[in-house]
Amino acid sequence: MIAVQDVLVDPVARRVWRAGEEIVLSRMEFDLMHALISRAGEIVSRDELMRQVWGATFYTSSKTIDVHLGWVRRKLGDDSRDPTLIRTVRGRGLRFEPGAEGSAASHG
Repeated sequence: MIAVQDVLVDPVARRVWRAGEEIVLSRMEFDLMHALISRAGEIVSRDELMRQVWGATFYTSSKTIDVHLGWVRRKLGDDSRDPTLIRTVRGRGLRFEPGAEGSAASHG
């Protein structure tokens, strides 16, 4: 089980919960979520996500990632204008935020 903030992921059963409530994700949404939460706190590049989630060795379109990310954020209740779970790091990729404990201590 992977637990970050109030999100719990079971990679074997491919299930996700937020604050104790199960969130139903599609296969791609789950794979995207898992790719990010399993490396919480790290920036994961769009190229890595395309390879890991879509199995694409060529760059299809970042729109694909953005669309799925939008669905994941909506299902998790993560505000896309001010996300607390999955942040976009401009020009670098995406990061699943490890939570409030770490962010107060780390400076930039």
